[in-house]
Amino acid sequence: MTAAELAARIRNREQCVGYWAVLDAPVATERLARLGYDYVALDGQHGLMGNAGLLSNLMAIDAGGRSVGIVRVESGDPAAIGRALDFGAGGVIVPLVDTADDAASAVSAARYPGKGRRSYGPMRSMLRIGPVPAEADASVLVLAMIETPDGLANIEAICATPGLDGVYVGPSDLCLAVGGRFPNDPEVADVFEAALEKVRTTAAAAGIAAGIHNPTGEQAARRLAEGFTFATVASDLVHLEQAAAAHLKAAKGE
Repeated sequence: MTAAELAARIRNREQCVGYWAVLDAPVATERLARLGYDYVALDGQHGLMGNAGLLSNLMAIDAGGRSVGIVRVESGDPAAIGRALDFGAGGVIVPLVDTADDAASAVSAARYPGKGRRSYGPMRSMLRIGPVPAEADASVLVLAMIETPDGLANIEAICATPGLDGVYVGPSDLCLAVGGRFPNDPEVADVFEAALEKVRTTAAAAGIAAGIHNPTGEQAARRLAEGFTFATVASDLVHLEQAAAAHLKAAKGE
């Protein structure tokens, strides 16, 4: 899948499944990108990779040949967004979006003049999407994370932001935002599910995609069935530990 194809699918609200990577392990990332996920998201906010790691892992995703690399940037700083796109990301997930102004700033940072304020310096990205700014704009996704009390309160205005392609739920932080003591706090399960429904239905009414982070494929399937457009399964570090623990248990006959 190309970046342009992924962007078209998300904008048309066709369901997609992605994977989440936090490790700076390009060889492993390349293998993940060969499995058939629509995209592989690199975590530039909480993940264990810096700029060099983002670049190397985006190249590994391209080498895998089946997935599109996108990046959760460290913040809505235009420099961070522009850098990820220059490295060749097919989209950015922008954390801690509280207001429509935050979302508009992210959109502007990802679009070239005429639609935004992105500085022209395509670097690796021109190898895949060409040097024409309009082609880049058409191929790049901008997704705003909904994970704070303000973000949830302002969801209608955020979803109405011109040029925003979708919203993305960070469930751990959103659980805390609705009063949870910790992620997945059962005491706020009903309030949390109501918040998810609000995000999903508001995005649908605005004609944009809604995505969500998930710990397992089973949960991702559930969220897609509920009407989310895209769902990410996370993550390489957690799954490595789980697989190793399962093999250890089996080897010991436990």
